[in-house]
Amino acid sequence: MSSRKSEKMGDGLASESDLLDMVCNHLQYLKFAEFEETVKVFEKEARRKGKPVLRSAGHSRRDSKTISIHDDFLSSFNDGDYKVFSELWAKTIPPEIRDFDPVAQKLEFYLQIHFTIYPLKSPVGSHDKGEFENRITHFKHYLETRGAALSQTTEFLPFYALPFVPNPTVHPSFQELFQDSWMPELRERLEKFLSVTLKASNTPRLLTLYVSFLSIQQMQLHLTEVERKSAICMRRFTKLQADHHNLIGITAELVDSLEATVRGKMISPEYLQGVCMRLFSGHMRQSAAQSVDFTRPGTGYYSMSPYDDGYVSCLSSCLACMTMNVPLLPSLDYEKLKKDLVNGSDRLKALLLQALRWRLTRSLHGEQRDTVLQAFISNDLLERYSSKQKTVLNLMKSKNEIVRQYMARLINAFASLCDGRMYLSQIPSLLRFLLDSLKTEEKESVTRENVLAAMQKLSLRRAQQSAMIRDGLIGWLVKELHDSDCLSDYTLEYAISLLMNLCLRTQGKKKCAEEAKHVLIVLTELLGHENHEIRYYVNGALYSILSMPEIREEAKQMSMEEILRCYTKEENSELNRQIEFIIKQLNSVDIPELEPESDDEEDDDDDDEEDVMEADLDKEEVLQPQPKELSGESLLTTEYLGVNITLQQWSQPWSWRHPNTAHFACLLSLMHQFQVLKSTV
Repeated sequence: MSSRKSEKMGDGLASESDLLDMVCNHLQYLKFAEFEETVKVFEKEARRKGKPVLRSAGHSRRDSKTISIHDDFLSSFNDGDYKVFSELWAKTIPPEIRDFDPVAQKLEFYLQIHFTIYPLKSPVGSHDKGEFENRITHFKHYLETRGAALSQTTEFLPFYALPFVPNPTVHPSFQELFQDSWMPELRERLEKFLSVTLKASNTPRLLTLYVSFLSIQQMQLHLTEVERKSAICMRRFTKLQADHHNLIGITAELVDSLEATVRGKMISPEYLQGVCMRLFSGHMRQSAAQSVDFTRPGTGYYSMSPYDDGYVSCLSSCLACMTMNVPLLPSLDYEKLKKDLVNGSDRLKALLLQALRWRLTRSLHGEQRDTVLQAFISNDLLERYSSKQKTVLNLMKSKNEIVRQYMARLINAFASLCDGRMYLSQIPSLLRFLLDSLKTEEKESVTRENVLAAMQKLSLRRAQQSAMIRDGLIGWLVKELHDSDCLSDYTLEYAISLLMNLCLRTQGKKKCAEEAKHVLIVLTELLGHENHEIRYYVNGALYSILSMPEIREEAKQMSMEEILRCYTKEENSELNRQIEFIIKQLNSVDIPELEPESDDEEDDDDDDEEDVMEADLDKEEVLQPQPKELSGESLLTTEYLGVNITLQQWSQPWSWRHPNTAHFACLLSLMHQFQVLKSTV
């Protein structure tokens, strides 16, 4: 009987103890939130009723422990004991503060510097060289790991060169570190940080529980969302898998049909329409599939979902090729065109320049575009052989800004194609017009952007490179790039790419050597640009000009290697590899060039460059046609149609029964893809 009674009393005491523990958690929070009056009333009544208040002692113990940790931090700081300090930092400072708080990250960086240079602050003659080298090794490891996060911060950038400086005590960049005031100021920053952080680490348990509860709720919501997205992805995967097998079957059937076409057997349009209906049935409504114009290349492909297999493009293109060839654009009366370009009104000139450019930029890549370009060249659209005082090229000096802009756009379009660059290179006065335009047009005008882009493309040819170098273009580019923050990405990319092309030539390197320091300063400022394409060109230019001994010497005086090392901390392995090559070039010995400068200006590498007609050629069109005003292709085919071509002849398509080389190549490509697909099943 007595044992049962004692058990009940024990249960009651346990329950009361749990309740007191919960109440004390609330009391702990009240003290943390500084509800002092409430705490006094609670403690007074608890004592009156004979209830223990246990948390006060706990607070005292925690306070004494906090003071002890605080003193250990400062003691190890004063003694330069980085091992003890590092253990305390890792053990005491919460990870969310240590890894993500900017104040903590910056303070840790300066503390690492303090412990690294601590051996150098002992009296002269008593420096422990071995200990300093060990600390430098430790600091290097820090820079490559935790310190890498601050490598793009200007405030800390000079300190990444610290491990590579033989004697930091005399280096101008690190004089501040050895001043008497630097260490006390850092200690004061550390004390302020510890007073806040160590107090914050004593967060009341009640508040910790509440934060944990909120975190669990957020995780549950996140889990629900992830499960929902996972179910959607699984449905998509199942659908894609079914489409994959369906497309393989259709591909096999189409390959058989295409082989029959090559052997001369006819394939009816109705059959092709039926195959296309099956091909697109899973991706669009039946009515939409029926409305697709299968006589236009790629129509079906662009109507499909973005996650379809890539070979669908080849299928739809082949179907289009079997039904209709790409039509050739009509011939034009180029003599009348050139006459109106020279003598017409400014608006007519601008409309014609726009229409001619559109004919080139909007034509289909391949046979159609090649035909357009060859027509322009064979009819000498820019009048390279003309002896007249006023030619089409003189539009670059027109008083009308739109005419100048549209002329520059047309020249840029020509320069985008290999044959176009060859044609432009045969016009003696072209570079003079372009250089004058660069110097007179407004800094960020569309006209100057297109002129600069055209010159960069022309610089792929040696004759044009030589002429640009002779005309002092390198000096102009360096001056422009010095104020790179004021340049658009388009201008900056073409300017630095043009500079790199000119620096590949010996004469270009010699020009850079005349102002070596200025050129190196401009290029090093661009090393940290956020656009990686620009940095590739900067690296190429640096590597090229550092083959000159006088430029290498100037670079060494600027501590170029230390600057370059600061940019090897990024994750881009290709950029890091390029910088390593530049450093090797910087430290290379003087070796005479094995390949002397060639005088053969026809020895061009331009033929290896791919033709790319960029979308920016037609951006920001300032000229818009008025109501009932002809423009574009309608203007050309209405007012300037060639006398030997009728509209009926132009619109007559070739027969699908006589496929050309492009169609046959498309067939071979499709058959090859089918073999690859079949092997994956």
